[in-house]
Amino acid sequence: QPLHACPPGVGCCSHFPTDGGCCTVQSHKPHFLALHCQEVGGKNYEASMSHVGSFVKELLSSDALKEYNRARVYLDEDYKSKEQFTALGSFYFIHETLKNIQQFDFNAKTFEKVVGRETCSETLESRSSLEKAKFPKDYYPQCKWSRKGFIRTRWALADWTFDLVNIHLFHDASNLVAWENSPSVYSTTRQKALGFVLDRRDMELQPPPYLITDQRYEKVPYFIFGDFNFRLDSKQFIESLCSTATMQTVTTGKTNEVDKLIFRESDNDKKVVLQLEKKLFNYVNQDVFRENNGTSLLEFDKELAPFKDRLIELEISFPPSYPYSEDSTQGKEYMNTRCPAWCDRILMSPSARDLFFKPENEEKTVTYDNIGANVCMGDHKPVFLSFRIAAGAGKPNANKHKCCVVQ
Repeated sequence: QPLHACPPGVGCCSHFPTDGGCCTVQSHKPHFLALHCQEVGGKNYEASMSHVGSFVKELLSSDALKEYNRARVYLDEDYKSKEQFTALGSFYFIHETLKNIQQFDFNAKTFEKVVGRETCSETLESRSSLEKAKFPKDYYPQCKWSRKGFIRTRWALADWTFDLVNIHLFHDASNLVAWENSPSVYSTTRQKALGFVLDRRDMELQPPPYLITDQRYEKVPYFIFGDFNFRLDSKQFIESLCSTATMQTVTTGKTNEVDKLIFRESDNDKKVVLQLEKKLFNYVNQDVFRENNGTSLLEFDKELAPFKDRLIELEISFPPSYPYSEDSTQGKEYMNTRCPAWCDRILMSPSARDLFFKPENEEKTVTYDNIGANVCMGDHKPVFLSFRIAAGAGKPNANKHKCCVVQ
């Protein structure tokens, strides 16, 4: 998400406040740490992109990362190249104790040992250590121009090879449009884009799209994590949320288009329960999204269903990750712009899930959670997945490497 300025008294960026990311890293002590960001430079990137370099420098010099003597940082900062710009940022940190880590060169089709720290922020298209693509323009005709796309890197750790894909899918442009159908037009567009990443071929694009299941390279396990912009099924959720309310439609005078929807209680002095506008989702009781971490609402979270045979997600036990208030004093409050939803996710192929170390005892080795639950982290609350990979799985006394991916 956007790379904001550091809050007072905090030694690194807002993704890693004192009781957030730094503690997450120091608590789990991963040997390999992957951090995926979207909207590098923030939404107002033309004015803010100049601050990204300072952010990266401060992040690399933070105490939490001082034992990570190798790093690869890929920043898509060239906003003047609108045909290529994705505003994605992919950060990879390797702990000094991890000796056998290599990165794939997509041109040479060979793995190279990772040495030192490198930051790449120009002409990522020419970098053979990654593959980057934007989604076709006609995928999102509602928007004249979009930064949405993805970046892939490939790694070899111990006996295992895997891909890491940083992704940013299309958003909901209007709450009113999202309400019209189930599933919404936006959900259908996201499904198409995610399918493009997995297996779509479109030879009319130049250069050809980079697909994680294409035939140019060996198929390997993969993790896809980023801002999927997945939303609750708006129509079904609102109908359930306001099942006893009456709906009033307000239209504009000139075009007679729907301008807002107002849901009122049938009694209780016709109290307004929900007001819905293009960029307003004002519900009377935010606690419904926080009680039991909002997991009772997961029945309306359906956008992953079409990919259930190809993508796995661990059980969600944290509140919706978006849209949080950007007021530094309101770290647990949602903004009333959109219906809260689990936009930020970490997904994986079934073969990637098989990499996880499975202890014989009841020791917990996998954690899927959010970061900075009680502090302001921007409008998206980052999520992370921590797990261990075993070298020589099934062999006695196999070495175990702890990995952590952060979205």
